[in-house]
Amino acid sequence: MGEAPAAGTMDLDTIRSRMSELNRIHTNYSHISDSNPLDSRSLFQEFSHHLQSRVNQILSQYSDVESLEADDLDAYLGHLKKELNLVESENAKISNEIEALTRTYVEDSNQLESDLEVLKHSVDFVASQGLKRAEAGALVDYSSSVEDQLDSRTAHGDNNFEILDLNYQTQKNKITLKSLQDLDYTFKRFEAIEKIEDALTGLKVIDFEGNCIRLSLSTFIPNLEGLLCEEKIEAVNEPSELNHELLIEVMDQSMELKNVEIFPNDVYLGEIIDAAKSSRKLFSHMSILETRSSLEWFVRKVQDKIILCALRQSIVKGANKSRHSLEYLDRDEIIVAHMVGGVDAYIKVCQGWPVSNNALKLKSLKSSDQQSKGISLSFLCKVEEMANSLDVSIRKNISSFVDAIEEILVQQMQSKLHVVDVPGK
Repeated sequence: MGEAPAAGTMDLDTIRSRMSELNRIHTNYSHISDSNPLDSRSLFQEFSHHLQSRVNQILSQYSDVESLEADDLDAYLGHLKKELNLVESENAKISNEIEALTRTYVEDSNQLESDLEVLKHSVDFVASQGLKRAEAGALVDYSSSVEDQLDSRTAHGDNNFEILDLNYQTQKNKITLKSLQDLDYTFKRFEAIEKIEDALTGLKVIDFEGNCIRLSLSTFIPNLEGLLCEEKIEAVNEPSELNHELLIEVMDQSMELKNVEIFPNDVYLGEIIDAAKSSRKLFSHMSILETRSSLEWFVRKVQDKIILCALRQSIVKGANKSRHSLEYLDRDEIIVAHMVGGVDAYIKVCQGWPVSNNALKLKSLKSSDQQSKGISLSFLCKVEEMANSLDVSIRKNISSFVDAIEEILVQQMQSKLHVVDVPGK
């Protein structure tokens, strides 16, 4: 800092030097706090380990929750509510600390900026009077204002060190405030994960790093015979549970849904993702409860689609016969029936089928080999119209519907051949 002036006043260069030092310190700390984000990797790992231990502890204590009696289930729910109340209490405490630090920082920062502005005007005024006049007495006229801002080693004490200390404390509070804000944001994310895992069965958070959340999803597939009344289910060995991984990518800061991938990629999620993006139901500027509700909505929709796709695949496999084979295309929600004679029937699956009571619809008939290339488009359109006019009870069952389409196709072909043969008799 240099030696203090021997006289009872400071020279103009010393005042300007110390003002520049204060401004430089203030600017540097502002740049540091704005450009260097909190390194929250260790904080994330600590919360991740804590979250995993909490989830494992609850799962080990209530692993047989499905077989619990009513009283035990109430005790289980009471335990989860106590955990929730404890977390919310801790969150409220952190929020109060953040508000207090915010007020302190704003007050100290405003006061410091005001003091520096007053000091700047005072020095500029002294400089305008000329160096000789300042040394002779003009600076003395403003010595009380200068001594309030700087640390002159005169009879008024070391007040300039108080200014430096105030600046240091202000910057320290600012850094602490940013740290607590980052901590609060991270804490809310992990709290939301914990509540989601409690609310959704078969869901586990594998990884949560940066903007990506990786989830392990187990989906229970209900028994087909007990669920479907319109379909006669052939014996097909299908798993009672399907396992998938979801990789959810979100936008920076806003946490809006950016992309979702599913592994294995055997279920088309395009419509669900588009619905989540258009309605902004996933994450966007939401509270913890809203975030939980939005992610629960999204995962439930994915599980519903997995169940529906699995049921359709099972029914299609059970409906395969020697005369024709069927395959289900989930992206287009189409069942393709490859029938004898080189004709493929494209059957549109109605929303919710086979769980819903909606009828199937023949979308189109196409020739698939050289043998059937001679079949006219008008002939295929006529068969299509007749098939879609069948009784609803027939069109609800894929096996009976395909058999009926094939029967109509054969009858119309025979009728056409008969008409062609008549003139030659």
